Amino acid sequence: MRIGNNPQKDLVLSNPEYLHQIIIPVYIPNQEGYFKESLEILKVCLNSIFKTTHNKTFISIIDNGSCIEVKNYLEELFLNGKIHELIHTENIGKLNAIIKGLTGNNIELVTITDADVLFISGWQEETNNIFDKIPKAGVVGLTPQFKTYSSYCSNFIFDNLFSRKLRFIPVLDSEAIISFYDSIGWEKNYNQNYLQYNLAYQLDDLNVLVGSGHYVATYKKDMFEEITSFLGYKLGGDSETYLDKIQFKKDYWRFTTQQNFAFHMGNTLEKWMLEVEFQNLETTTYKAGFHKNKKISSIFYFIKSKLFQKIFSNKRIQIWFLKSKGLPKEMINNY
Repeated sequence: MRIGNNPQKDLVLSNPEYLHQIIIPVYIPNQEGYFKESLEILKVCLNSIFKTTHNKTFISIIDNGSCIEVKNYLEELFLNGKIHELIHTENIGKLNAIIKGLTGNNIELVTITDADVLFISGWQEETNNIFDKIPKAGVVGLTPQFKTYSSYCSNFIFDNLFSRKLRFIPVLDSEAIISFYDSIGWEKNYNQNYLQYNLAYQLDDLNVLVGSGHYVATYKKDMFEEITSFLGYKLGGDSETYLDKIQFKKDYWRFTTQQNFAFHMGNTLEKWMLEVEFQNLETTTYKAGFHKNKKISSIFYFIKSKLFQKIFSNKRIQIWFLKSKGLPKEMINNY
């Protein structure tokens, strides 16, 4: 029998006090073999987040079927107020876990990151700066990589094909790029020209690299207004392209910071990871109220995300593009 009315009934939720959400799916089923050092890696990841984010950051962790030691560690963080949301589930797949973290709040920016990322001081400020200076920016990655402009950036290239702001510029930190590809197990037989030049969008006081990977990136939350409820892979398949293509619906652009602001640690703890120094957070004001795009028509969606991408992949057009955007002549034929 119910007596009286629930005091929460019909109460209107206040506007969120948080400006930035971080979502981390965690899958560490045991502490053996491949996962032997994964818990220690996770601790380094989370410590770097605690050290580099402002106090209006909401941290969500989705435990995607981890072992009891990991569950206990995460529970302790939650009870001590270090993280703000903790969801336990069986292994439902990485992207399905991320989707759980995306629902239930209205925070303007959301960073989606793997659990083996080491964040560097200044990443949050630079990310906000890019969203502020470039209204159509929708995705901002933190780790420069090879030729990211060639994947899921056709709408940006379409809009800026003849812009003088779009140019190849010298790579700022080639060692950081090498470190990333070492961390994912690549041999060093890749094209060395990729370590020298990258495609950038240049403003008066800001350079950003065109395109972004998805192992760590920040998204404008409004592009998830129409969210997929289930993806049928635990990892890989077409599930991870969901985050690569999401910006097309609202015609947002993908970028990466010119400076490296995050390291991919992989599954092996190394001494340098424990020696990274963090700056004291001095930010007292927070940017908010970034520009929001409207959903584009199905015709423009097709032209920008499919038709133009096919046209742009033509070899002759590619050579013309590389020349017109300032790539050195000796690199053009094999870039």
